[in-house]
Amino acid sequence: MTDQRRRIPRTDAVLADPRLAELTPVFGRSRVKAAVTAAQRRARDGEIAPELVAETALASLSDAGPRRVINATGVVVHTNLGRAPLSGPALEAVRVAAGSTDVELDLVTGRRGRRGRGALAALAQAVPAAEAVHVVNNNAAALVLAATALAYGKEIVISRGELVEIGAGFRLPELLESTGARLREVGTTNRTTVADYRAAIGPVTGFVLKVHPSNYRVEGFGGTPGVGDLAGLGVPVVGDIGSGLLRPEPALPAEPDAATWLEQGTDLVTASGDKLLGGPQCGLLLGRAGLVERLRTHPLARALRVDKLTLAALEATLTHAANPTRAALLADLPTLRRRADELVLLLHADGVKADAVDTVAAVGGGGAPGVELPSVAVTVPIALAGPLRTGTPAVVGRAAADRYLLDLRTVAPDDDGDLAAAVAAAWEAAACA
Repeated sequence: MTDQRRRIPRTDAVLADPRLAELTPVFGRSRVKAAVTAAQRRARDGEIAPELVAETALASLSDAGPRRVINATGVVVHTNLGRAPLSGPALEAVRVAAGSTDVELDLVTGRRGRRGRGALAALAQAVPAAEAVHVVNNNAAALVLAATALAYGKEIVISRGELVEIGAGFRLPELLESTGARLREVGTTNRTTVADYRAAIGPVTGFVLKVHPSNYRVEGFGGTPGVGDLAGLGVPVVGDIGSGLLRPEPALPAEPDAATWLEQGTDLVTASGDKLLGGPQCGLLLGRAGLVERLRTHPLARALRVDKLTLAALEATLTHAANPTRAALLADLPTLRRRADELVLLLHADGVKADAVDTVAAVGGGGAPGVELPSVAVTVPIALAGPLRTGTPAVVGRAAADRYLLDLRTVAPDDDGDLAAAVAAAWEAAACA
């Protein structure tokens, strides 16, 4: 037996370490013991020194669960970082809902109430043009429910230019066909007319689907009818706006919103709750009362329903005007420049090579493709990218040649201090490496 193996501390001795003993009631003895055993194994394999077994076990327990990340990418709705960060009121609503809550109980009468009635009422109030509303677990689920309830064994008429891939390899045509509906493609990739839709509609048409190409755009010779042009074709029109705007947003004039599409004659609109709305992941269904009721009472609706935490976060998002996503979209350049200059001064005091530069941010999350948001970033050496990603909190920016950009449009002002501290720590770690 080598000296290192001989020096590996016994399990009971490590478990007796006050720091690990304090965590035992939190994680349970079996999980703490497993962390110790894994650290001892690393010591036997020579990966760590025997005296670091307790510290390694502590670190593995501390890293359990999701890591906090400061989004400095300049992508407002970043899918890889969880899309929309929740607002303070939404976080508080989730905290309350995590215990026992009135999700399906009318506290006045003492009888069972409609599930999530507060969130549904808030959604209906936010979009008065909708006769009825419903919520499922994401926008893809909203489309699946609509296709299953309205077009099983029938045809969905859709433009070839709107057969989108929605990310991670999932394609809209395959998603819709999995419901038992058939797709009737009309027009061409770049150009579709009302006449194309009209010629395809017949006795087996379930509905016409209008999809906003929220993650790409067609330029040059092209064109497709608006939802208002399709409203008089004699069959339901379902519109997928994707990015989750409920009302027009002056900062994104070309991005469709639910209220406008409904006013223009769309019978049912689907959208995401965790994109431009700034709420939790969910799928929103808004439209004609009869159609929404068919979806709400369909057997599949039970499998797609959202939990109490989502309902609580959604209601709080809808009833409070401010949220981090909206703040990032509307951030003004003078404020961003002031924050960047202040951060650069802080970093210079710690010896970090940093500069403030003008840059361009993006909406992201499959919304407003091609829209550029003027922004300001703090640049640091590219060598800090790795230490920043693995630090606490983790910081994710974007590379630009030999510099690493930390775009402040997507960093909450309250996080500037943590960002400065994280960069200083990464600089020190890189200097010591």
